[in-house]
Amino acid sequence: MNWEQLLSLKRFGDTNKRLRKEQDETRLGFEVDYDRVIFSSEFRSLQDKTQVIPLSQTDFVHTRLTHSLEVSVVGRSIGRKVGQELLDKHPHLQTVHGYQANDFGAIVAAAALAHDIGNPPFGHSGEKAIGEFFKTGEGAQFKSQLKDKEYQDLCDFEGNANGFKILTESREGREGGLRLSYATLGAFMKYPKESLPKKPTKHIADKKYGFFQSEKEGFTNVAKELGLTKRSQSDLSFSRHPLAFLVEAADDICYTIIDFEDGINLGLIQEEFALEYLIKLVKETINTKKYHQLKNTQDRISYLRALAINTLINEVVRIFMNNEEAILKGDFQTVLLDKSKYEAQINDIIKISVENIYRSDEVIDKEIAGYKILKSLLSVYTNAVNNNYNGNPSNYDRLILNRLPKTMKVDQDSLYLRLLAVCNYVSLLSDSNAILNYKKIKGTHF
Repeated sequence: MNWEQLLSLKRFGDTNKRLRKEQDETRLGFEVDYDRVIFSSEFRSLQDKTQVIPLSQTDFVHTRLTHSLEVSVVGRSIGRKVGQELLDKHPHLQTVHGYQANDFGAIVAAAALAHDIGNPPFGHSGEKAIGEFFKTGEGAQFKSQLKDKEYQDLCDFEGNANGFKILTESREGREGGLRLSYATLGAFMKYPKESLPKKPTKHIADKKYGFFQSEKEGFTNVAKELGLTKRSQSDLSFSRHPLAFLVEAADDICYTIIDFEDGINLGLIQEEFALEYLIKLVKETINTKKYHQLKNTQDRISYLRALAINTLINEVVRIFMNNEEAILKGDFQTVLLDKSKYEAQINDIIKISVENIYRSDEVIDKEIAGYKILKSLLSVYTNAVNNNYNGNPSNYDRLILNRLPKTMKVDQDSLYLRLLAVCNYVSLLSDSNAILNYKKIKGTHF
């Protein structure tokens, strides 16, 4: 892979390529990507989707939206720092092609902003609930009518693949989806492969999958335009865009440090534990005098959080540049922070978060409710859509269909596309909207 192709400004849905040196410096193409994501309705729905703590009434607990904004800020800083080092190492990218360090930051920031845009309500348990509906629930009846990869798309419903669908799917008046640059779409794709074969290797790019069969052609076009290295001759599987490692690292930093901070502020993690673990991470940069002048928990934690994020940003930049050649060859096989000298400290923090936050009663109760709600919604919607297509809808089915958005493609000949349309609709519901729809269906809300 080479940076000249990887930094493509061509927009999804366009036929013409764009050159960096022709760009208006007041509104660069990669910065437009950020704008298009943040003004999309799909991004706005993240304000009422669970990050970790469900439907919290406190001001300081993060939703998917605040998490995505923070990941984009961290990603922008990482991208700019890496960009400057890459321009120093490959000066022709600037002198010949006109790229600036901020371009790298803008690409990573836009991709990071969108990284959770395809996630369903109720956190990662929402993905599992959709998958289990088709794997072991009522949706298992469709297995014999679908191709293996189509069925696997549904059984392992994946937020990353759904995000690629949202960003690229054409509809009336919106050709090419959000029409993002190929570089940003490449940085967005953490898992550039299809759903089968499942985890063929231990390479990080094989951990999950990154596109549904419905977006196979679009994904292939992006991979070819960017010059991503093909990793399998029998299946669609490519090496990651190098900047996808930076998007992933920004996400890892935020959920490691900021979820931990949420747990402290909610009283799920004792302050003395938190201070001990965070201080181990920032002991090289902490100003002890300043720290001891802070009088309350939130201020002390905020100070340590800022130091910890900055420490890990610099660590990610160091690891990326030390492994740039291997990354470009597609030979780098792990997340960047797995190579960090702070790996032990990071793992300690994650372990505490798992025990005290991710397995807390509040989070488990959310997951239990989410399974029931999504199972019910999927059952009602798939029955209505398929009964309507088969020409035998009940009056109840007709009422349900009248409440679905007009943009939803419920009359497609392909069963796979009809089922995927239902999953996509359910995935775009906020937590509160999913609960409201459930109550309406159950007849407990007017």
